[in-house]
Amino acid sequence: MTEKINLSTVQEMFAAALSAVTAIKDDLSALDAATGDGDHGTAICQAMSAINNSAQQGTQLKQALNDMGFAAMMESCGSTSTLIGALLLGMSDGVENDELTPAEVSTMFSAGLANVQQQTKADIGDKTMMDALIPAVTALQKNQSSGLKPMFQKAAEAAADGSASTKDMIAKFGRARNLGDRVIGHLDAGASSMASIFHAFSKSISE
Repeated sequence: MTEKINLSTVQEMFAAALSAVTAIKDDLSALDAATGDGDHGTAICQAMSAINNSAQQGTQLKQALNDMGFAAMMESCGSTSTLIGALLLGMSDGVENDELTPAEVSTMFSAGLANVQQQTKADIGDKTMMDALIPAVTALQKNQSSGLKPMFQKAAEAAADGSASTKDMIAKFGRARNLGDRVIGHLDAGASSMASIFHAFSKSISE
């Protein structure tokens, strides 16, 4: 079991995340079609592919995360690339060492979330990716003393629960906000992809 995260770990995590979202690409687009443009599967896979390609070329953790963030931003995937890019750029800002303890991993993701929150006012309950991302990062913070494997397991569970909760929500952002009650009964595609990413992170850490 990995006790510290380094660039190699992060490369494995994002390779796993790309595989995970690619496997459910059509499902994510189908979810998005019910409430939005129907292109989220394509958008998240495009962004994650650029991120993964950049990650695999990295040589130093902080710089790699920064490059991964800009790689996402360069993709024309609307808010998906902007917010995922902001997450990675913030994570880079939260990194000081090439090897991170669980506490430092928590700090890294917290810095990423803080940067995303500077880009969007969306919060828990608004039927967006934040319904999965915020609980996941909160779980990392709360469980950092347990070690990497348990904290990522808890983060994955929290992201999955957050994603599932979007089914009963009315959307407050994006095109879905214009649909009112008609979005109730549909999962948010962004939250679903974020839950898939954290599930992949957890599996990668555990292997």
